[in-house]
Amino acid sequence: MAIDPYANCNLQILDNDLCTLETCCLAQSSFLYIPSYGGNIFFAIWFGIMILPQIGLGIRYKTVSFRENLSETHALTLQQWGYMGAMITGLALEIIGYAARVQLNNNPFDGDSFLMYLITLTIAPVFISAAIYLCLTRIIVIYGQKCSRFLPGTVAIAFMTSDFLSLLLQAVGGAIADTADTHADSQTGIDIMIAGLVLQAISLAAFLLFVADFAWRCHRGVLDQDPAKQRVRNQMMFKAFMASLLLATVVILIRSIFRVAELWGGFDGALWNDEVDFLILDGAMISLASLCLSALHPGPAFGGQWNAANWSFRAKKNATQVEKPSSASSLRSWRRLGRPSTG
Repeated sequence: MAIDPYANCNLQILDNDLCTLETCCLAQSSFLYIPSYGGNIFFAIWFGIMILPQIGLGIRYKTVSFRENLSETHALTLQQWGYMGAMITGLALEIIGYAARVQLNNNPFDGDSFLMYLITLTIAPVFISAAIYLCLTRIIVIYGQKCSRFLPGTVAIAFMTSDFLSLLLQAVGGAIADTADTHADSQTGIDIMIAGLVLQAISLAAFLLFVADFAWRCHRGVLDQDPAKQRVRNQMMFKAFMASLLLATVVILIRSIFRVAELWGGFDGALWNDEVDFLILDGAMISLASLCLSALHPGPAFGGQWNAANWSFRAKKNATQVEKPSSASSLRSWRRLGRPSTG
């Protein structure tokens, strides 16, 4: 039975954390509805299930790269976080967010649970997007770096930097919006969150444009002729993986656009207070993305070539070092050939 959100309001209680459904109205909570138990527990369990293949296949195919390039640098590089690390972080945040919504079903006035829900479910797709970006850099190596307008390292830096800024804006905005004492401060936090979500949507749209350009250049250009890379490209699973990667990107973009529209109307807006829209355009979209990235995991899709498709920020420097002979080696060659004639 639907509850009138404005029935039994008690403005004498200034701290909403002290409210209960017996003493206050729903309008004094974070929503004009009580978050459903069934829908939110379903998504919490779903994302928990999706973590399992990420851990198993990630270890099996070593899509986490903490030990790569340690001979070159003692600092962690962007790709050392790895596909597995990004996916597990994103899925774990989804679990925490939906668990917080389950807690809000028990107590819709719980400010800590609301803050946990708001921040985790807002930033979780940022990490899933990062995993997608890492996949693209490996795909570029498989097809040939000459087919890309930019080197894999440049692509990684550009999209990961945008991801980080989006993450920062959404997290800071969410914290400000929830802890604000005035409507103006709350709106400031919402505006910052919207800026982060808009940046994420723009990044995903730019990513799709880059993918389209890369696909066109691969179609018109000459692909890498390495036999191992040719075998990967010809596998049906690899082609299905790339289709799933594209679908995951599109649904995350749909979710980001929805969250922008949702927050644009503020916490009093119609979209913010419609749980069905939220569960479909946020929960279901990210669930579909996680299914795509787990069922068609890059480990099997790359056929054991995930680490072989590695790239390095220092590749060019290393190549120069290999090609340049040492002075001692040059001197030995000069002596072996004999002093060249001067006349």
